[in-house]
Amino acid sequence: MRELVRSNDPVRLSWLEALLRDQGIEAIILDTHTAILEGSAGAILRRLMVLDEDYDAACRLFRDTGEAISEFD
Repeated sequence: MRELVRSNDPVRLSWLEALLRDQGIEAIILDTHTAILEGSAGAILRRLMVLDEDYDAACRLFRDTGEAISEFD
């Protein structure tokens, strides 16, 4: 799996997940439970992940819709 976005904004992550789903790209959001347990400080970022084979299509979709992709290694 590859990471597309890290964010502590659950609304944005939900929107991006729906955008991907509409294009037939399966996505998963990791670290949701940890972020909830951490409280409202926003220190734990959630990660939006896609399968390796869907990464390029997801990146094109995000670029076409003006969404930023996180650059983490």
